[in-house]
Amino acid sequence: MISDPERWLGVALLALVLAGCGAKQVVVKGQFPAPVMNELPLTLGVWYDEEFAQHEFFDEAAGRAESSWLVKSGQAQVELWDTLLNGMFRKVVHMDARPAPGQMNPVVDAVLVPSVEELQYAIPAHTSVKVYEIWMRYRLQLLTLNGEPIAEWTMPAYGKTPTAFMQSDEGAVNLAAVVALRDAGAHFASSFTRVPEVEQWLAQLPRRRRAQ
Repeated sequence: MISDPERWLGVALLALVLAGCGAKQVVVKGQFPAPVMNELPLTLGVWYDEEFAQHEFFDEAAGRAESSWLVKSGQAQVELWDTLLNGMFRKVVHMDARPAPGQMNPVVDAVLVPSVEELQYAIPAHTSVKVYEIWMRYRLQLLTLNGEPIAEWTMPAYGKTPTAFMQSDEGAVNLAAVVALRDAGAHFASSFTRVPEVEQWLAQLPRRRRAQ
Protein backbone atom coordinates (compact mmCIF):
# COMPACT_ATOMS: atom_id res chain seq x y z
CA MET A 1 0.00 0.00 0.00
CA ILE A 2 1.25 3.49 -0.72
CA SER A 3 0.81 6.38 1.67
CA ASP A 4 -1.08 9.54 0.78
CA PRO A 5 2.12 11.65 0.52
CA GLU A 6 3.65 9.07 -1.83
CA ARG A 7 0.48 8.98 -3.87
CA TRP A 8 0.33 12.73 -4.25
CA LEU A 9 4.04 12.82 -5.06
CA GLY A 10 3.34 10.35 -7.83
CA VAL A 11 0.50 12.49 -9.12
CA ALA A 12 2.72 15.57 -9.11
CA LEU A 13 5.54 13.76 -10.89
CA LEU A 14 3.18 12.35 -13.47
CA ALA A 15 1.89 15.85 -14.12
CA LEU A 16 5.44 17.18 -14.48
CA VAL A 17 6.53 14.40 -16.82
CA LEU A 18 3.51 14.72 -19.05
CA ALA A 19 3.54 18.49 -19.04
CA GLY A 20 4.67 19.98 -22.33
CA CYS A 21 3.78 22.76 -24.70
CA GLY A 22 0.12 21.84 -24.47
CA ALA A 23 -2.21 19.26 -23.03
CA LYS A 24 -1.17 15.74 -23.94
CA GLN A 25 -3.83 13.14 -24.57
CA VAL A 26 -3.50 9.40 -24.37
CA VAL A 27 -6.30 7.36 -25.93
CA VAL A 28 -5.74 3.93 -24.43
CA LYS A 29 -5.41 1.20 -27.07
CA GLY A 30 -4.44 -2.43 -26.64
CA GLN A 31 -5.23 -6.07 -27.29
CA PHE A 32 -7.47 -7.91 -24.84
CA PRO A 33 -7.47 -11.70 -25.28
CA ALA A 34 -10.65 -13.67 -24.61
CA PRO A 35 -10.56 -15.91 -21.53
CA VAL A 36 -9.91 -19.61 -22.07
CA MET A 37 -12.70 -21.28 -20.10
CA ASN A 38 -15.98 -23.15 -20.41
CA GLU A 39 -18.81 -20.78 -21.25
CA LEU A 40 -21.46 -20.25 -18.60
CA PRO A 41 -24.85 -21.26 -20.09
CA LEU A 42 -26.36 -17.83 -19.55
CA THR A 43 -27.56 -14.91 -21.61
CA LEU A 44 -26.01 -11.93 -19.91
CA GLY A 45 -27.06 -8.35 -20.48
CA VAL A 46 -24.49 -5.61 -20.01
CA TRP A 47 -25.08 -1.92 -19.54
CA TYR A 48 -22.30 0.64 -19.94
CA ASP A 49 -23.44 4.04 -18.74
CA GLU A 50 -22.00 7.17 -20.37
CA GLU A 51 -19.47 7.80 -17.62
CA PHE A 52 -18.06 4.30 -18.06
CA ALA A 53 -18.10 4.30 -21.86
CA GLN A 54 -16.43 7.74 -21.91
CA HIS A 55 -14.15 7.07 -18.95
CA GLU A 56 -11.11 9.33 -18.65
CA PHE A 57 -8.77 10.60 -16.01
CA PHE A 58 -6.61 13.68 -15.64
CA ASP A 59 -4.81 15.79 -13.08
CA GLU A 60 -7.66 16.32 -10.65
CA ALA A 61 -5.71 19.00 -8.77
CA ALA A 62 -5.69 21.18 -11.90
CA GLY A 63 -9.12 20.15 -13.17
CA ARG A 64 -9.97 18.84 -16.63
CA ALA A 65 -9.79 22.23 -18.38
CA GLU A 66 -6.40 23.13 -16.93
CA SER A 67 -4.81 19.70 -16.80
CA SER A 68 -1.72 19.32 -18.98
CA TRP A 69 -2.59 15.70 -19.71
CA LEU A 70 -5.69 13.61 -20.27
CA VAL A 71 -6.00 9.82 -20.46
CA LYS A 72 -9.09 8.50 -22.24
CA SER A 73 -9.78 4.88 -21.35
CA GLY A 74 -13.51 4.54 -22.11
CA GLN A 75 -13.19 2.86 -25.51
CA ALA A 76 -10.60 0.42 -24.17
CA GLN A 77 -12.83 -0.33 -21.18
CA VAL A 78 -15.72 -1.28 -23.46
CA GLU A 79 -13.45 -3.38 -25.70
CA LEU A 80 -12.07 -5.25 -22.71
CA TRP A 81 -15.46 -6.03 -21.16
CA ASP A 82 -17.06 -6.98 -24.49
CA THR A 83 -14.22 -9.44 -25.22
CA LEU A 84 -14.21 -10.77 -21.68
CA LEU A 85 -17.97 -11.32 -21.35
CA ASN A 86 -18.34 -12.84 -24.83
CA GLY A 87 -15.70 -15.37 -23.83
CA MET A 88 -17.38 -16.20 -20.54
CA PHE A 89 -21.10 -16.40 -21.38
CA ARG A 90 -23.14 -18.23 -24.02
CA LYS A 91 -24.61 -14.95 -25.24
CA VAL A 92 -24.07 -11.30 -24.35
CA VAL A 93 -26.61 -8.58 -25.10
CA HIS A 94 -26.01 -4.84 -24.91
CA MET A 95 -28.95 -3.33 -23.05
CA ASP A 96 -30.92 -0.36 -24.36
CA ALA A 97 -31.04 1.22 -20.90
CA ARG A 98 -30.21 0.49 -17.30
CA PRO A 99 -32.58 -2.19 -15.97
CA ALA A 100 -35.61 -0.73 -14.21
CA PRO A 101 -39.33 -1.48 -13.97
CA GLY A 102 -41.03 -0.76 -17.28
CA GLN A 103 -37.84 -0.62 -19.35
CA MET A 104 -38.10 -2.25 -22.79
CA ASN A 105 -34.95 -4.36 -22.64
CA PRO A 106 -34.20 -7.69 -24.33
CA VAL A 107 -34.84 -10.76 -22.19
CA VAL A 108 -31.68 -11.92 -20.44
CA ASP A 109 -30.85 -13.92 -17.31
CA ALA A 110 -29.27 -10.93 -15.57
CA VAL A 111 -27.61 -7.63 -16.34
CA LEU A 112 -24.06 -6.68 -15.41
CA VAL A 113 -23.31 -3.00 -14.78
CA PRO A 114 -19.58 -2.28 -14.37
CA SER A 115 -18.24 1.07 -13.16
CA VAL A 116 -14.84 2.46 -12.17
CA GLU A 117 -15.17 3.39 -8.51
CA GLU A 118 -11.60 4.59 -7.94
CA LEU A 119 -8.43 5.11 -9.96
CA GLN A 120 -4.97 6.09 -8.73
CA TYR A 121 -1.68 6.38 -10.55
CA ALA A 122 1.95 6.97 -9.71
CA ILE A 123 5.52 6.80 -10.96
CA PRO A 124 8.51 5.89 -8.81
CA ALA A 125 10.26 8.88 -7.26
CA HIS A 126 13.68 7.66 -8.39
CA THR A 127 13.86 6.19 -11.85
CA SER A 128 15.42 6.91 -15.19
CA VAL A 129 12.92 4.79 -17.09
CA LYS A 130 9.33 5.56 -17.84
CA VAL A 131 7.51 3.34 -15.41
CA TYR A 132 3.93 4.12 -14.49
CA GLU A 133 1.57 2.33 -12.17
CA ILE A 134 -2.22 2.38 -12.16
CA TRP A 135 -4.54 1.08 -9.45
CA MET A 136 -8.22 0.67 -10.22
CA ARG A 137 -11.20 -0.48 -8.24
CA TYR A 138 -14.32 -1.56 -10.10
CA ARG A 139 -17.81 -1.71 -8.68
CA LEU A 140 -19.84 -4.48 -10.28
CA GLN A 141 -23.60 -4.81 -10.05
CA LEU A 142 -25.57 -7.83 -11.20
CA LEU A 143 -29.23 -6.91 -11.60
CA THR A 144 -32.52 -8.42 -12.67
CA LEU A 145 -34.34 -6.94 -15.67
CA ASN A 146 -36.40 -4.93 -13.18
CA GLY A 147 -33.25 -3.44 -11.69
CA GLU A 148 -33.40 -5.46 -8.50
CA PRO A 149 -29.94 -6.28 -7.09
CA ILE A 150 -28.67 -9.84 -7.33
CA ALA A 151 -25.12 -9.07 -6.25
CA GLU A 152 -22.83 -6.09 -5.83
CA TRP A 153 -19.12 -6.27 -5.18
CA THR A 154 -15.82 -4.50 -5.81
CA MET A 155 -12.78 -5.81 -7.65
CA PRO A 156 -9.22 -4.43 -7.81
CA ALA A 157 -6.96 -4.19 -10.83
CA TYR A 158 -3.36 -3.12 -11.17
CA GLY A 159 -1.10 -2.26 -14.05
CA LYS A 160 2.55 -1.30 -14.36
CA THR A 161 4.66 -0.40 -17.36
CA PRO A 162 7.21 -3.18 -17.90
CA THR A 163 10.67 -1.78 -17.23
CA ALA A 164 12.17 -3.75 -20.12
CA PHE A 165 10.61 -1.42 -22.65
CA MET A 166 11.71 2.11 -23.29
CA GLN A 167 8.53 4.01 -23.95
CA SER A 168 7.47 7.49 -24.77
CA ASP A 169 5.56 9.09 -21.90
CA GLU A 170 2.30 8.48 -23.73
CA GLY A 171 3.27 4.90 -24.59
CA ALA A 172 4.23 4.13 -21.02
CA VAL A 173 0.93 5.44 -19.67
CA ASN A 174 -0.99 3.50 -22.34
CA LEU A 175 0.83 0.27 -21.54
CA ALA A 176 0.24 0.60 -17.79
CA ALA A 177 -3.47 1.15 -18.47
CA VAL A 178 -3.67 -1.88 -20.79
CA VAL A 179 -1.96 -4.08 -18.18
CA ALA A 180 -4.43 -2.86 -15.54
CA LEU A 181 -7.39 -3.66 -17.81
CA ARG A 182 -6.05 -7.15 -18.55
CA ASP A 183 -5.62 -7.68 -14.82
CA ALA A 184 -9.25 -6.68 -14.30
CA GLY A 185 -10.33 -9.19 -16.92
CA ALA A 186 -8.35 -12.00 -15.32
CA HIS A 187 -9.77 -11.19 -11.87
CA PHE A 188 -13.34 -11.13 -13.11
CA ALA A 189 -13.06 -14.38 -15.07
CA SER A 190 -11.55 -16.23 -12.12
CA SER A 191 -13.78 -14.82 -9.37
CA PHE A 192 -17.26 -14.24 -10.85
CA THR A 193 -18.78 -17.58 -9.88
CA ARG A 194 -17.17 -17.42 -6.42
CA VAL A 195 -18.90 -14.20 -5.36
CA PRO A 196 -21.24 -15.58 -2.64
CA GLU A 197 -24.40 -13.84 -3.91
CA VAL A 198 -23.61 -14.84 -7.51
CA GLU A 199 -22.96 -18.42 -6.45
CA GLN A 200 -26.32 -18.53 -4.65
CA TRP A 201 -28.10 -17.00 -7.65
CA LEU A 202 -26.54 -19.51 -10.04
CA ALA A 203 -27.60 -22.40 -7.79
CA GLN A 204 -31.23 -21.21 -7.82
CA LEU A 205 -31.34 -20.34 -11.51
CA PRO A 206 -32.45 -23.77 -12.90
CA ARG A 207 -35.35 -23.89 -10.41
CA ARG A 208 -36.37 -20.33 -11.29
CA ARG A 209 -36.31 -21.16 -15.01
CA ARG A 210 -38.53 -24.22 -14.48
CA ALA A 211 -41.03 -22.06 -12.59
CA GLN A 212 -41.32 -19.60 -15.51
